[in-house]
Amino acid sequence: MEEVAAKRLIARKTALVASQLARRRGTRELLVNVDGKPARAINYDFLTGPAFPGDRVLLNTLANALKLGTGGYHFVCYNYSRPPLSPPKKGHLMKLRYTPWQFNILSGEEEGAGNRAKIEKFRGLQGMPVLVGELHSMLAPAAAVIHYYYPGSRLVYLMTDGAALPLAFSRTVEELCQKDIITATVTCGHAFGGDYEAVNLYSALVLCQTVIRADLVIITMGPGNVGTGTRFGFSGMELGENINRVGVLGGRPVIIPRMSFADLRPRHRGISHHTLTALAFGSYCRAWLPLPRLSPSRLALIGRQLAGFRLLERHRVKVGSCLRVDRIMRRLNLSPPETMGRGYREDPCFFEAAGVAGRLGLQLHLGTTGKSPRWEEIKL
Repeated sequence: MEEVAAKRLIARKTALVASQLARRRGTRELLVNVDGKPARAINYDFLTGPAFPGDRVLLNTLANALKLGTGGYHFVCYNYSRPPLSPPKKGHLMKLRYTPWQFNILSGEEEGAGNRAKIEKFRGLQGMPVLVGELHSMLAPAAAVIHYYYPGSRLVYLMTDGAALPLAFSRTVEELCQKDIITATVTCGHAFGGDYEAVNLYSALVLCQTVIRADLVIITMGPGNVGTGTRFGFSGMELGENINRVGVLGGRPVIIPRMSFADLRPRHRGISHHTLTALAFGSYCRAWLPLPRLSPSRLALIGRQLAGFRLLERHRVKVGSCLRVDRIMRRLNLSPPETMGRGYREDPCFFEAAGVAGRLGLQLHLGTTGKSPRWEEIKL
């Protein structure tokens, strides 16, 4: 038993901070010396306090040891060179509950946040379009299209706790906020670091509608999705559940389908089995499912996939013209889009799917879905 327990211990090593590589809200990217070798590490100031060159720190090195997709970073657990932070005085909502790093925040629903009167007036989302995606890499292209065509829109990003928990880990969110493409951020469940914190996705959507007064919302998890190669064992199953949550609250869910013709894995070709499975087994509310206009052979494949899962009759499937999302993002001075190590040139279908979802969501908000560009039914 002791041998089994030892294998479950978190890998930790001490290191010296050599320099600071980058800094964004609440987060420092550090160059550290571990066992005499340089490595990169993430320090969350609000968890472990700031870290500076010369500090001796304790690192969590497990993700690197297992070669997991955390961007090649270690994570600072403790700073031996500086006193621990005092806990915040406000808020009763505990994040990372029952772990050594649990901490309290002021949630948007608490009396102390001053939002109670607005929240009590909630009578549903009243048809607000809410884009629902599986991967964090869908956020930037969808948000860019919305902002490009309607710069005045109040767009909110709602991050779930299906992957990375600290919102500050995302460079994408930092860039979208700095360029005023995203109006506000909300983190729910055990995710943390948003402009607003929420107990769950339902109350997070209430905050979006009553307090932030959003025009549109995009829901995805943070960076770092999980997959096991089994039918239901992947973090993206929350896609179906989130569609239901939007629907029952009176919103209009718009699906961002995961699509690719560059992924070498057959289960992710066309519409990914992740999207198909989540919609077939996890979603009950009717949603909009926009698709980019592809070649007839590719659209025929996608039509067969949707028909095989009986999704054509369950959701509003529409085909719209592509947008050249890469050009839109370049005009907005955004970083080039990337997913699974592939950029727009390698996998344009993925980003176009997010783009047409953004455009459909915007047209639902503006009430122009019946006008140009024309949406067509998919033909088998």
